Amino acid sequence: MMRSLVLILAASTALAGCSLAPKYARTELPVPPSLPVGDAYLRQSEATLPAITYRDVFKDPRLQQIIVQALANNRDLRVAAANIASTRAQYRIQRADLLPQVDASGRYSYSGGGNGTRNTVTSGGTGGNTGTGTGTGTGTGGTGTGTGGTGTGTGGVGTGTGSTGSVVSSSSSNSSFSVDLGTTAFELDLFGRIRSLTSAALDRYFATEAAARATRLTLVGDIADAWLTYASDQSLLKIAQDTVTSSQRSVTLTNARLRGGVAPRTDLRQAQQILFTAQSDLAQQRTALAQDVNALQLLVGAPVDASLLPTSIEQALPTVATLPAGLDSSILLRRPDVVESEYQLRATNAEIGAARAELFPKISLTGILGFASTSLTSLFSGGAFNYSVAPSVSYPIFRAGAGIAGVAYSKAQRDAALATYEKTIQTAFQETADALARQGTIADQLKANQNFSAAAQDTYRLTDARYRGGIDTFLSSLDAQRSLYTAQRNLVATQLVGASNRVTLYRVLGGDSTLEATADGPRPVSANGTPRAETN
Repeated sequence: MMRSLVLILAASTALAGCSLAPKYARTELPVPPSLPVGDAYLRQSEATLPAITYRDVFKDPRLQQIIVQALANNRDLRVAAANIASTRAQYRIQRADLLPQVDASGRYSYSGGGNGTRNTVTSGGTGGNTGTGTGTGTGTGGTGTGTGGTGTGTGGVGTGTGSTGSVVSSSSSNSSFSVDLGTTAFELDLFGRIRSLTSAALDRYFATEAAARATRLTLVGDIADAWLTYASDQSLLKIAQDTVTSSQRSVTLTNARLRGGVAPRTDLRQAQQILFTAQSDLAQQRTALAQDVNALQLLVGAPVDASLLPTSIEQALPTVATLPAGLDSSILLRRPDVVESEYQLRATNAEIGAARAELFPKISLTGILGFASTSLTSLFSGGAFNYSVAPSVSYPIFRAGAGIAGVAYSKAQRDAALATYEKTIQTAFQETADALARQGTIADQLKANQNFSAAAQDTYRLTDARYRGGIDTFLSSLDAQRSLYTAQRNLVATQLVGASNRVTLYRVLGGDSTLEATADGPRPVSANGTPRAETN
């Protein structure tokens, strides 16, 4: 019997590698094989995009310190970490079904009882006489013994007889000891149902890890954007302050000229318009700066030290590096959101195998072995060993098409996951192409705005001098001042767009150093680049 058990387990192990899941093959990219090129795009390198970290892009130590603080305190990252722990536990629960659950039990029992009966027999004596004469015969009976009396008289002898009584009693008790090891209804995974479900659980675990990396990538980008927005608002605040100062001087001058009868009241009112506009913008920028700090603190999850904030966009812009984008669109396959979508697709593909296996019989095994004895000292002796094995087969005769429908459902889920995966790649391609288009033209736009701002500055200086010298009207100086104010604000806005576009490139081209993109799909790797196996 033991040999039969070994043969059954060996056969089940040999057949357990069978899987009915379709072989996964990565679909062709639903986008052009290369990223866009043309007038709006810079000449790209043929080299593949290296794996990068945020420190390679954001060079300012203050911004790096804020990012480190956020990675430790941000609540979205904590949620993502909890989700990873949850799906990892679900994977380990599912993987445990590949092995039998072994239960151990020990038992001791005692039983006992007894009853007693008492029987008493009373004996009697008789006497008689023969012959002549007179005499009396007597007999006395007692418990257990009997005696006869002697008769006296002529010609006769008396006799007596007695009988013996008895007490009967009985009792019984017994003890038993047993130790058992056993497994109940362990499914032999001959058709790969459990293995397919385990593969699906592992892929969803990896998908959750990728989602956490996407959350981390987005968080770092959002912090950089908020930091740069604060820098641009600081620059706009300074422009508003400088404009208020210069406008106040213009109002004072025109007011003096009005009192001296040299300038009309319209000059004063026009000068006041510039002043009031700048004062309004000044108040707005103070509000914006406070809101920028609030946004940063929400992203960081803790208060942000004011010394870590930038003083101007001109100072912050050079500290953000530009990523070198290659021509091959396959670099998009390393994006965390694309990786997450592909792992979800792989999970649904594995679930098809589980659904197909449901159409075949299930073979289960129940077994027990142990020792049983009436004495503890002889519990583990050879004669106390016993075992039993009970394999069983179950197959649903009628399910009204539920099994076939289960396979159809899993295939439909796979098709939906495939469409989602392809849409994710297309979205990634569009985002990358947009960012590259902006990168290819922003330098020209920035240079033009810088030249315009410099020209407006010079125009205002010249017209103001001509107005003060009585050569030009105040209207010329006023127009020049308005043009300068607009040019300065537009330059700051363009600088912010350029810096934010570099952040966007970090997001859309953010390679993942913990993944290796292969033809069969993404593979998690360790820190040294070797494949990482999920064994815990």
